[in-house]
Amino acid sequence: MLRPMITPVTSQKSSFSGGSDTDDRVELAPTPTAILIRESDHPTTHLATAPTPLRAFFTTLKAGTLGRR
Repeated sequence: MLRPMITPVTSQKSSFSGGSDTDDRVELAPTPTAILIRESDHPTTHLATAPTPLRAFFTTLKAGTLGRR
């Protein structure tokens, strides 16, 4: 679900962003009800998810099996 942010949250920059302050990064922000993911190019729009599906997504990415059955 994509939704605009109404209240600001503290985001954590991806470790793969190289430590630069450019606008080319993905940030995560935990909230009491979800984990919000945003692309720094669009800081007011977040994708909301829960820890379990996000963990499964990252596991799939690391395994290199995204889209394979």
